Amino acid sequence: MDPTRTAIGTWSGGCFMHFGEPLGEDRLRALLRPGAGIDTVMSADAYGAGEADTLLGRAIEGVDRNSFCLIGAIGHDFYEGEREGAKGFPRFTDPRLRSKDQYASYIGMATERSLERLGADRFDLLLLHNPDRTGYTSEAVWEGMRSIRDAGLTRLLGVAPGPANGYTLDLIDCLERYGELIDWAMIILGPMEPWPGELALDAAAKHDVKLITRVVDYGGLFHDDVRPGHEFAPYDHRKFRPDGWVSAGVEKLERMRPYAERHGLSMLQLACQWNLAQAPVRCVAPTLIQEGGPDARPIEDKRAELATLAPQALLSTQEVDELREIGDNSGCMMLKGASLEYEGEPLADRWALDDELDTVARRWHIAPERDLVKAGP
Repeated sequence: MDPTRTAIGTWSGGCFMHFGEPLGEDRLRALLRPGAGIDTVMSADAYGAGEADTLLGRAIEGVDRNSFCLIGAIGHDFYEGEREGAKGFPRFTDPRLRSKDQYASYIGMATERSLERLGADRFDLLLLHNPDRTGYTSEAVWEGMRSIRDAGLTRLLGVAPGPANGYTLDLIDCLERYGELIDWAMIILGPMEPWPGELALDAAAKHDVKLITRVVDYGGLFHDDVRPGHEFAPYDHRKFRPDGWVSAGVEKLERMRPYAERHGLSMLQLACQWNLAQAPVRCVAPTLIQEGGPDARPIEDKRAELATLAPQALLSTQEVDELREIGDNSGCMMLKGASLEYEGEPLADRWALDDELDTVARRWHIAPERDLVKAGP
């Protein structure tokens, strides 16, 4: 099965990525189990250093393998690499770990080990997870990905930039280099975060690459139970967002609410409809979050809301444009990946914008000095 319109990933539920209250294992397994309107499930091998795979394996146990789409992601080496605090495990392409002639063997090993934990014999789609500059550009990496597909361990291949926002030119460059291998990509996109993901949409369409969009829920605001004054736990990843983001986001949410009411949609469904109105977007994977406190909505209700997303497009072109104008976030942050705002030796998630990538930008009518920089202080 190809990825369907809605998907759920193991970053939901708060156990492996810290959003909201962590669910107990029984609730998390039920949340992730395919069926009841959501037939695409995904994991990344680095989450919990393999524990997320194992948990998802328990969730899919006994489910007809042909009835759901299974997506995996490999790229962070927790087998030989050492965790580097909040940065996580290094990419497998880190030169401290191996040379390029060892990339293919690592990709093969990581894929096989992930499938073993899942109790599955194949992925429908395997993503290169959070690549560094080498991952986007190295022929050795993508020949390694090709070999996994040729061996029957996955039917489709893709790339998942991240974890933070950006990587726009790197993704476009990767599609230009290896588009004949890449079937899907996963990006951050939503009506409150159209920028910079929207800048890669035309390139994805040209190369016939379908898109999965994550963070559709905008840190949970579109679940409609995060309001000004919300108390986030000390470990919650959303505490990294700038001060005032909830209040500013809720103000925009209320301006968007009439569009949802007009079509009988919840706010999350409105966000999903907006994403799916973008030509290359075929799948939405919001984060499902159990917020704290006695008045928080049960996460099971949020899953049901996603599962009942209408199969047809409901928003007009004018409505899509108006919602984008309300949510416009252009220039709101410094972006990861290739950047005019970075100088020095390349890091795992940031590097200088070179002449080659500048040429890529101009080819797609992107002016980095205007379109890919933080506006103001």
